[in-house]
Amino acid sequence: MPLDHTAKGVYPIAPTPFHADGQVDYASIDRMTDFYREVGSTGMTVLGVMGEAPKLEAAEALEIASRFIRRAEGLPVIVGVSAPGFAAMRSLARNAMDRGAAGVMIAPPNTLRTDDQITTYYRQASEAIGEDVPFVIQDFPQTFSVVMTNAVIRRIVQENKACVMLKHEDWPGLEKISALRGFQADGSMRPISILCGNGGLFLDFEVERGADGAMTGYAFPDMLCDVVRLQAEGQRDAAHDLFDAHLPLLRYEQQQGPTGLAVRKYVMARRGIIASDAQRKPGASLTATAKAEVEYLLSRVARHDPRAGTLG
Repeated sequence: MPLDHTAKGVYPIAPTPFHADGQVDYASIDRMTDFYREVGSTGMTVLGVMGEAPKLEAAEALEIASRFIRRAEGLPVIVGVSAPGFAAMRSLARNAMDRGAAGVMIAPPNTLRTDDQITTYYRQASEAIGEDVPFVIQDFPQTFSVVMTNAVIRRIVQENKACVMLKHEDWPGLEKISALRGFQADGSMRPISILCGNGGLFLDFEVERGADGAMTGYAFPDMLCDVVRLQAEGQRDAAHDLFDAHLPLLRYEQQQGPTGLAVRKYVMARRGIIASDAQRKPGASLTATAKAEVEYLLSRVARHDPRAGTLG
């Protein structure tokens, strides 16, 4: 089913698994997809920032997206299609949708500065990929250096019927969530889904502010699923207690760039979700000291969440 504004829950950002020689590990894609389903994910997102998409050839990117879609067996898959030009964006978006993707995610290029430039870009992007393709705005100024105000996001939503979701990664961003939900309440913006990123660093309060869940890639997506579920059930303290237990490891994983991805892949490999923590070059790997620090953090998480103490 195509993505729409009712999407909620947890859409993990899937890393792209590689073998040590840099080749794509398709068996790990299958295992990871199965894991996401088993722990209660409501969808998944592929070829995002942490999916190492810029390191992929066009044919590889489509094959990876197709593999996730086939294995997901109906679980919604959002495909990141951000590209320097609209031709490449359109090709990946249309082909991914033809293969069963639920929608696509579009990040702004870092050349955009004014409000009009931002809204024009998204209007032209939607026209390029086809206004029948549901799309997600990725609002991540820390990485893309594009600042989208609340009013700009409202303009994008109102001007583009295909815009159905915001991936909210502004920081600080709690007030932005409240403001956008306020626009919906007063009728000045139609409803959209809001899923939050930043490694889940503020998820405990983001859902209380009105976010529908998470779209991020922490190495324990099952924890994110539990926090969203517990909040929905009204178990606020239980949600915060679980989140707090993971917060030191989550913070450590939040290191920017390839180091944060190295932490995430290391833990996912330790959990048996992927076979290797390898990144495609240029990339990063953890030093022995860093691995020891991660293991220490895992042991502390395990005091409160046994899943951290039963790694493969």
